Amino acid sequence: MPNFAYIVKDAKGARVEGMLKADTLDMAIEKLSKEGSTIISVKAAAEGAFKGKLSLFDKVMLTIYKIRTAVSLKVLVFFTRQLSTMFSAGLTIERAISNLEKEEKNRKFQKVLRRLSDDIKKGYSLSEAMEQHPGVFNPLYVALVKAGEVSGTLHTVLDELSDYLEKIEDTRRKVMSAMAYPIFILVFLIVVVWGIFYWIIPQFTEVYANFDADLPAPTVAAVAISQFITGNIFVFVMLIIVFVLTMFLIYLTDRGRYLMDQFLLKIPVIGQVINNSIMSKFARTFSILMAAGVPIMDTLELSENVVQNAVVESAIRRSRVMVKEGYSVAGAFRRTNVFPSTLLQMTATGEETGDMDKLLGKAAEFYEKLVDSVIDRLTSLIEPLLIIVMAAVVGTVIVVIYLPIFDLGQAMSQGLK
Repeated sequence: MPNFAYIVKDAKGARVEGMLKADTLDMAIEKLSKEGSTIISVKAAAEGAFKGKLSLFDKVMLTIYKIRTAVSLKVLVFFTRQLSTMFSAGLTIERAISNLEKEEKNRKFQKVLRRLSDDIKKGYSLSEAMEQHPGVFNPLYVALVKAGEVSGTLHTVLDELSDYLEKIEDTRRKVMSAMAYPIFILVFLIVVVWGIFYWIIPQFTEVYANFDADLPAPTVAAVAISQFITGNIFVFVMLIIVFVLTMFLIYLTDRGRYLMDQFLLKIPVIGQVINNSIMSKFARTFSILMAAGVPIMDTLELSENVVQNAVVESAIRRSRVMVKEGYSVAGAFRRTNVFPSTLLQMTATGEETGDMDKLLGKAAEFYEKLVDSVIDRLTSLIEPLLIIVMAAVVGTVIVVIYLPIFDLGQAMSQGLK
């Protein structure tokens, strides 16, 4: 006799999840209805997706595939919103996607829509067709569409999903805008310093050689670095490429990714922005999955796949094991020592009242506001700080270059005396 996973609300309004045995899905629904519970979802129990570990080569190939096939989140948000509107207006999924394909300007996404339409004509469900394009539709997107298909509320789920994606895009844009200026200044500083060592210092080196005088130690070091860069430009470029590739491969390993993500979270101020952004995304994801009737174990697994930080992913993974062993969700989160107190309190209250999806939605809004406030403070402080750093670095290099001229000037003035 097969097992069925169910989510119901009892007479007190509390959310209850469990498993029951029944010959068919209809018989499972009938059993739950006789108990007087409000059914949220019932489906055949199956092992969750995303099991097993990929080799490093598989991870590299999957990353390349996702980069090659991915479309921007803005395009995906517009598609989801349009699909929801068309489906709500009474169009079939096949016709809605066919119409969107004709209007789509992005050729890469147009090709994806064409394949979706072909697969649906062959008899695939929308979620099954989307599963064939992991570079475009992530596991969370597919799971929510599948939940909407099972519950018969696909247009509602698509509307909520487009709201969710818009909020995720908005948070990501704010974080990127906060980091864009520092990254630009850093790159600009590297280019300026490299230009000084590659073009400016060699000209001064010829002047110094004509004087045949002893150079100060800092100038000697600067001349040596300049000679290495100008004489080994190919080697220098290759070293940069090798370094970038090495860091990329290290990041693809479990241990390397964990250490890098842990380092990012510990950076003053920037780490706070990243952490609040992750908590906002996690709470928002958890909320929308529970509202769609996705079982708690699947919700935890899908949330783990979208937070995009190895430290938080590890905490969710450990929480999933503890919840399976009988811990409450809030209790499991608390034992990981990763989740902040506000999120823990919201989760605990949500478990007690049966409104975890609503309370986690409020938690997501709270962390979004935190991201906004930290970014406002960050942008007001970091701009003058970076200008000072850039002036200090460039000024130091220029002083090092002119040190022999200063010494020569002092020697000439002493000789005249």
